[in-house]
Amino acid sequence: EVAPVWVPDSQAPNCMKCEARFTFTKRRHHCRACGKVFCAACCSMKCKLLYMDRKEARVCVICHLVLMNAQSLENMLSAPSPSPNPNNPAEYCSTIPPLQQVQASGVLNSPPPTVMVPVGVLKHPGTEVSQPREQRRVWFADGILPNGEVADAAKLTVSGTSSTGALAVSHDPSKPISHNTLPEETENTLAFSRNITQVGSPVGSAMNLIPEDGLPPILISTGVKGDYTVEEKPSHISVMQQLEDGGPDPLVFVLNANLLSMVKIVNYVNRKCWCFTTKGMHAVGQSEIVILLQCLPDEKCLPKDIFNHFVQLYQDALAGNVVSNLGHSFFSQNFLNSKEHGGFLYVTPAYQSLQDLVLPTPPYLFGILIQKWETPWAKVFPIRLMLRLGAEYRLYPCPLFSVRFRKPLFGETGHTIMNLLADFRNYQYTLPVVQGLVVDMEVRKTSIKIPSNRYNEMMKAMNKSNEHVLAGGACFNERADSHLVCVQNDDGNYQTQAISIHNQPRKVTGASFFVFSGALKSSSGYLAKSSIVEGKSSDLCLFMKI
Repeated sequence: EVAPVWVPDSQAPNCMKCEARFTFTKRRHHCRACGKVFCAACCSMKCKLLYMDRKEARVCVICHLVLMNAQSLENMLSAPSPSPNPNNPAEYCSTIPPLQQVQASGVLNSPPPTVMVPVGVLKHPGTEVSQPREQRRVWFADGILPNGEVADAAKLTVSGTSSTGALAVSHDPSKPISHNTLPEETENTLAFSRNITQVGSPVGSAMNLIPEDGLPPILISTGVKGDYTVEEKPSHISVMQQLEDGGPDPLVFVLNANLLSMVKIVNYVNRKCWCFTTKGMHAVGQSEIVILLQCLPDEKCLPKDIFNHFVQLYQDALAGNVVSNLGHSFFSQNFLNSKEHGGFLYVTPAYQSLQDLVLPTPPYLFGILIQKWETPWAKVFPIRLMLRLGAEYRLYPCPLFSVRFRKPLFGETGHTIMNLLADFRNYQYTLPVVQGLVVDMEVRKTSIKIPSNRYNEMMKAMNKSNEHVLAGGACFNERADSHLVCVQNDDGNYQTQAISIHNQPRKVTGASFFVFSGALKSSSGYLAKSSIVEGKSSDLCLFMKI
């Protein structure tokens, strides 16, 4: 009944099934059932969808298969099955000789076929009327019935997983481990491949499988390809032992039926870090998330708060609130044993090393832990915070790891031109940013480059600007080998520094924003001038007489 969340074209450079790269001739196609992006070959089927008034629409081959299976199963369950005639015993018996049945099964030691006997012959006294068979219902892992209706949440006792098949999570304390076979990875890259689950099967349906006093279930390989077991309530000691041993494969935690988290301890840029990676965010239109968290000295417990935040991001994405590059998510309570941790700033990796990391299927984002004093900049001007982190840890353009209990890089806003360009109090307005706009600073030449397909966005920003001042934010310039950075010192004043790619000469320097001002006087003799504004402060601004 509800249209799916569409994956933006910018987050899908490749087909999300066969991974073919899109070109000018190989176009993108959105599946009307799951909202993902595929090539023409992988999105060539047609299906009648309820939210489109049962009109035929283009769907991917996986959704078509799932919908057809669901429809056939629904028809089979709704159609009355003919009962054998008690007066004709031949209807109860197979016409195939028993020896041929055994040979066809391939198991010579199997027991002989069972001959069915009419129920009337075995009727017991006192059972005059047989009880009606319990009605069965099926639904997809996200709670949608095959006819498109939303299943009753109170009746959902089971759910299927999407990216790794149906996970059998037992809730019986006497049976902590249950088995299930998972399809091959190549058939399950799409996390939206819904699995039909029957009432009574042991698959956990809760949105959050993380217990308050323990760790979430762990997915364990049995050694057979595609075969796994799910262990509930793993002990902290055994988990830490496996992680400290540093095996080749990460531990896989089941956060809910559709969301997994892979965890491994890695050595990244000479820092011992936890590597948390999600798998299943793509199903709700969210880029996968990677969080590198520097380990504390003698840390003996896995930081479980990361799991809870992954589930929160998943729930937000279900509601249509996704995070993208330079987006943020904030905490409303104590996080990682500190009230000073404010949230995460999400960035797309550029020049940073990704060696030895557990990476998900693209697109994905890295989350960087930020302090509460830094959250206003994450809201108003996130590129400044990203570059300031890069200057702090001497990594261009920013680090991918997070450090707990560090000193915030920004304090009180103080005297800055940003107080005029953005609202730091109520966040009612901010500096407009045109996607793709970059500022190039070279010797005796400064260029503002605007993509030709962003004309409407640029005109919108100009129409909303002040009569005498036109200001705009710039995106991170991947062509530049260095970038100007705004640094706030202990006195609250701002100064300008530059960070660059390691061991590479500076040729092109990027800037974060520009200002065109009509306040220049004709008597000054200047047609234009560029200046580093905010006293001894932040980024490059261009002042031009209008």
